[in-house]
Amino acid sequence: MKMAHFTSKISRCFECLTAAAALCLLLPFLCFCAAVIRFDSKGPVFFRQKRVGLHGKTFTLYKFRTMYESNGGALVTAANDSRITPVGRFLRKYKLDEIPQLYNVLLGDMSVIGPRPEVPEYVDLTNPVWKKILRTRPGITDPVTLQLRNEEIFLAQAEDKDAFYRDRIQPFKLDGYLKYLEEKCLKTDLLILGQTAKVVLFPKTAPSPKLEDRLS
Repeated sequence: MKMAHFTSKISRCFECLTAAAALCLLLPFLCFCAAVIRFDSKGPVFFRQKRVGLHGKTFTLYKFRTMYESNGGALVTAANDSRITPVGRFLRKYKLDEIPQLYNVLLGDMSVIGPRPEVPEYVDLTNPVWKKILRTRPGITDPVTLQLRNEEIFLAQAEDKDAFYRDRIQPFKLDGYLKYLEEKCLKTDLLILGQTAKVVLFPKTAPSPKLEDRLS
């Protein structure tokens, strides 16, 4: 038990150092993104949203804003969503809007690798599956995120996007999260990190999703 706690502490320190180093190296690029977002449309540079984290505790997740300012709309976003700004489409395509989550890693809300944090409306804290998943700090990337990298295309094909997400996509995610947690180790996390970098740098290496293949 003590060894596991020690290993967890070492892992956490490594994540913080990695996140801090990445933010420092990317600072000029982050400033450029911020300027372009402000020039492209009215509104704040950052998008803030409540998500459910470790042990069911909510936290504020940070992203670059990719949508026009609005007081409403669906919680899920489809590829053809009219709320997305021109710059936002580019940021979302290359997942650049996710970079500010490195700050969440520094705050201790997230890990670099782990199940993606969900909005409270889609989390059932009484569900044993959710209870098991929420024993782990949520992450920026994980195997399910890579498999559903083009999730917005799935949603664009659905008439009722909220229902489709709840009934089809989320169960697929939960099953994948459980499988990841069962197999989680340093080797698998390093592989996930490498695969994530490859897909971000070369988006065309991520195959276009097919509903019958992934969510049947």
